[in-house]
Amino acid sequence: MKKIYTIIALSGAVVAFAQKPIDKVEPAFWWKGMKNPELQIMVYGKDIANSEIELSDGVRVKDIQKTENPNYVFITVDTNEINVQKFKINSKKGRKNTGSYTYELKQRNQNSADRESYTSKDVMYLIMPDRFANGDEKNDSSPELTEKANRSLPNGRHGGDLRGIINHLDYIQDLGATAVWLTPVNEDNEKVYSYHGYAQTDLYKIDARYGTNEEYRELSQKLNRRNMKLVMDYVTNHWGISHWMIKDLPTKDWIHRFNDGENGFKRSNYKTTTQFDPNASEIDRKVALDGWFDTTMPDINQKNPLVLKYLTQNAIWWIEYAELGGFRVDTYPYNDKEAMAKWAKAITDEYPKFNIVGETWLNTAGHISAWQKDSKTGEAANYNSNLPSVMDFMLYGDMPKALKEKEGWDTGMNRIYNSLSSDFLYPDINNVMVFFENHDTERWNEIFNGDPKAYKLGLTLISTVRGIPQIYYGSEIGMRGDKNKGGDADIRRDFPGGWKSDRKNAFQTSGQTPEQKDFHQFTQKLLTWRKGKEVIHTGKTKNFVPQNDVFVYFRYNEKESVMVVLNNNEKEQVLDLKHFAESLKGFSKGTDVISDQQFSLQNTLTIPAKTSMVIELK
Repeated sequence: MKKIYTIIALSGAVVAFAQKPIDKVEPAFWWKGMKNPELQIMVYGKDIANSEIELSDGVRVKDIQKTENPNYVFITVDTNEINVQKFKINSKKGRKNTGSYTYELKQRNQNSADRESYTSKDVMYLIMPDRFANGDEKNDSSPELTEKANRSLPNGRHGGDLRGIINHLDYIQDLGATAVWLTPVNEDNEKVYSYHGYAQTDLYKIDARYGTNEEYRELSQKLNRRNMKLVMDYVTNHWGISHWMIKDLPTKDWIHRFNDGENGFKRSNYKTTTQFDPNASEIDRKVALDGWFDTTMPDINQKNPLVLKYLTQNAIWWIEYAELGGFRVDTYPYNDKEAMAKWAKAITDEYPKFNIVGETWLNTAGHISAWQKDSKTGEAANYNSNLPSVMDFMLYGDMPKALKEKEGWDTGMNRIYNSLSSDFLYPDINNVMVFFENHDTERWNEIFNGDPKAYKLGLTLISTVRGIPQIYYGSEIGMRGDKNKGGDADIRRDFPGGWKSDRKNAFQTSGQTPEQKDFHQFTQKLLTWRKGKEVIHTGKTKNFVPQNDVFVYFRYNEKESVMVVLNNNEKEQVLDLKHFAESLKGFSKGTDVISDQQFSLQNTLTIPAKTSMVIELK
């Protein structure tokens, strides 16, 4: 006879029993063979905590936790002790079952723990799925979700989906990208402005307007077969106010509340520099971290152990289920940093090669570097984030200024040099993400009025400096958007050709305008070349202080050397190559990988105005 372990929800006799079946179990299933065998199962149902709960097949309960909300029970089991593939979670009234859920422990894929993740070998392509391509018009709207598709609304749902991305993987791969970062695709069931996905309402379910969980996994698997990776945009700081758990909070402190605001709302002051400021006032630090990002985004309390466990298991569940190749984490410094250090460590303990880049939107290398694992600046504050990668917002902020200004002591291309001179602050400089725009920023091609020369200078820089380059969909065909005039919707325009009704299709070279082809061909050639260049991925760097608004640096290793020249001057420049003798020693000629032109490196090098060169030395 099989043993059944009985859990009494309240000390003493059971005083009430659930009258309705179990409504939700999260995570819905799990896997055997995880490094951390402890699993916390959340069971949700009306007055479930006042019920008698049984686990079948001899499954031992390690711990059970109830909260002030009787609709939740958190059960902890040790998966190493479970010798069956499936067991039942039963709620009972006397001897009568009132609800039952069959829980499954699946077998992991072979070598799942050793999965490869994105590194400096990769180029990351950022997509806002609603605006990229509509591959399945039948899911544009969903009967169970509030906001319906309306492409005429700039901030509305436009119908882009996972199938549209799957349909254009050839385009992304041919461009030279090797990793795909999607802005959040989990359910976001807010009334309006839900397309961006950052106000999630179900962390275990893909938004039906994007597709299904199975399609998300299909996308990841098809990328993996191309030696590419899918990167999930993970949000730990806030959920959507319409999330089913926000509507029925497991604990009062699941979210942060303020007494002087409606629903506990108080907007963050966004001053996350208070995280490391030793002289910061407590009120400023509290408002920065506990304040809500927006009225529809309640701030999640990661200090609550149940919350932290929920977020950790959810992240691992998606990695394992969807065979993910990495995370990008939204608004990283807005979280409780001690809790997030535990979160990052739990994930990287389970997957040692897994990469996680945090959105560290700060302006100085000192502040940004403090968030990277094993940082000396973080160590000075007695903190180690365990976060493998950070985003180089300092370089991002300096790049447009550098290209627009005349050269001075600390202006023009000297801004780039000064930014890179802070590399010593980072414990792993090759694992820093470099970019000149994303889905929250002004479009680069708008800043420079669609000038392909400015785009080529910017792309050459982020593609050849240390770190992981990230590009934003559409920039490779010259897409623009004015955030100041048109808001976020204007920097998130629909990719031309992603909808059947589009008159022009920029996914195909035959459908591109001459201007689009210029942008696209340059991007494709540079990124394709970069794929096989270990000297760019992990090589050393030698910088030469800019002269006449020309910045020259070398990437080199024991096998090869590459000379990068960025001429931001309005006029042609002639470089005296003697100045670069220490890096040119032993080399007599070189080939520009963009133009395929060969150069003698004996005396001088002439570079046209507003032009970049990437010269392989021979």
